[in-house]
Amino acid sequence: MAGRINDDDVKAVRDAVPIDAVVSEYLQLRNAGGGNLKGLCPFHDEKSPSFQVSPSKGLFHCFGCQEGGDTIAFVMKIDHLTFSETVERLAAKAGITLRYEEGGYNPGHQRGERTRLVEAHQAAARYYAEQLGSAEAEIGRRFLAERGFDQAAAEHFGVGYSPAGWDHLTRFLRGKGFSDRELILSGLSQDGRRGPIDRFRGRLMWPIKDVGGDVVGFGARRLRDDDNGPKYLNTPETPIYKKSQVLYGIDLAKKDIAKVSRAVVVEGYTDVMACHLAGVTTAIATCGTAFGGEHIKILRRLLMDNGSARVIFTFDGDAAGQKAALRAFEDDQKFAAETYIAIAPDGMDPCELRLAKGDEAVVDLVQPRTPLFEFALRQIVSRYDLEIPSGRAAALDEAAPIVARIKNVASQHEVAVQLAGMLGILDTQFVVRRVAQIARWQRGGGGKEPDRRADRRKPYDTAGIQAPVAPAGPALNLRSPAHRTERELLKLALQRPELVSPAFDAYGVDEFTAPPYAAVRQCIQDAGGATGAPADYLDAVREAAPDDTVRALVTELAVETIFAKIVDEAYAGDQLVTVRLRAVDRRIRDVQGTLARLGAHGDPAQVAAVQNELWVLTQYGQSLRNHGAAAL
Repeated sequence: MAGRINDDDVKAVRDAVPIDAVVSEYLQLRNAGGGNLKGLCPFHDEKSPSFQVSPSKGLFHCFGCQEGGDTIAFVMKIDHLTFSETVERLAAKAGITLRYEEGGYNPGHQRGERTRLVEAHQAAARYYAEQLGSAEAEIGRRFLAERGFDQAAAEHFGVGYSPAGWDHLTRFLRGKGFSDRELILSGLSQDGRRGPIDRFRGRLMWPIKDVGGDVVGFGARRLRDDDNGPKYLNTPETPIYKKSQVLYGIDLAKKDIAKVSRAVVVEGYTDVMACHLAGVTTAIATCGTAFGGEHIKILRRLLMDNGSARVIFTFDGDAAGQKAALRAFEDDQKFAAETYIAIAPDGMDPCELRLAKGDEAVVDLVQPRTPLFEFALRQIVSRYDLEIPSGRAAALDEAAPIVARIKNVASQHEVAVQLAGMLGILDTQFVVRRVAQIARWQRGGGGKEPDRRADRRKPYDTAGIQAPVAPAGPALNLRSPAHRTERELLKLALQRPELVSPAFDAYGVDEFTAPPYAAVRQCIQDAGGATGAPADYLDAVREAAPDDTVRALVTELAVETIFAKIVDEAYAGDQLVTVRLRAVDRRIRDVQGTLARLGAHGDPAQVAAVQNELWVLTQYGQSLRNHGAAAL
């Protein structure tokens, strides 16, 4: 049984790896104010960023789907890892050696499955790269040279060579301590008649990395005529490799994709290499599968779907390339970015174009050319005889449903007008009406159900901030001034405890009218209060939460921006006074009700006590109004 990672080491890992650096490996982050960062949530589809990261607190929270937590929680969620696997992965990044309890540390048995499979792939990548310099690999070096790639290019992309023998890599990895089960599970080896043998033999090898930079698979190119396998052989589906969820070159391209809000999708490994070497450093490719919805999710998080985002597809001009373009268009509406297609006039791919005409030709090729929707519609229209009415009608019948799927009404109208021009139909409004009619029919359930998420109306407070889902008790109403102020005070107590101490610690749980906020106030109290908050204060508050929903709200409040231009003692004092004053006013109303119920015939001593309490409360309330925080 695997040993438990030492608690001090877990804390060291959490402190050593900045959460913004980790999250930035998966999505683009921008300034959200108050020291926070924002981006498109990787855990649910959204059009505008509701995912926030607080580098100073080491926490993240999505105000759309309510996911939140620290760096470890983020990596566990996004990469589907166990707690131990996540800590081991982050420790490796930070150069921290972990200590294991309950029996000591055995690297071969106590590291998580994903970590072991990634380590096997990293070792295989180094092995293949070293083999590229061998005498046997001369055929591979010649293949690269003929396509314009020198040794430096091969090293930059980690290109390697798999020896032609049956079990060279298998024996190498066994020597590194990997078990036969791990080698089979990783896809690096496969079952042979006498045990595991290498899956890839006598081929040129490209390591495939995920967006975090881990090697998770390989693409292998056939080199010899006597190799009866497919031209390209990829890693099979494994626990760490899902071909629909990986993009070759994303580890190299992600920063520039986020920086310039542009991505170039090409068809193969050598095309990615050619583009990058020509200066198009935003190029990526799918790995043995069509470009689809999971790939779009990866790119959307990097592009942030702003108005200037562009995705350019480069497909071969042959029938297969045109078919690939049409498949890409099927998912076009999942992008907020503008999508284009670029096909070289002579049908060459980027690798061929670079060889024939140089780097400038590649750069020129991927400048936005034909909108993808226009290309797709022209492919459909080209199949019909537009010289006769029946041909134009048939083309309209096939093309109109595609245009109707465009969700933006203005864009749909514009494309419908263009479709009328392609078909040669002079009555453009007829085409517009036809498209709109089909769109209504599709929305009504007659066709593919449209995504209505963008149209859902969500509650907002008066400052325009989206209201979160209440973790417990009655729904929070941020239109309520009381709830808004209580929220601000709790945010201050979690983010800037020195500004509200020691007064805050004297506040009762009942001074917070929203049950979820009362629960957070109790957590702060149970964690020792806000006065003299230690370095692990937030961790202590989150640990004090009775359940995951309250813990999620603590994280949310610790990350959410404090809505003040200047967050100082004066602002904190205003929130303290407002919450206390409302509590005093509520108590005054309660006491007045009690006094009214006692009436003139109540017990004189009891009436006197109630009247005295009412006088004290009234005086205190007046002092708060006159002197503010000084009266607390």
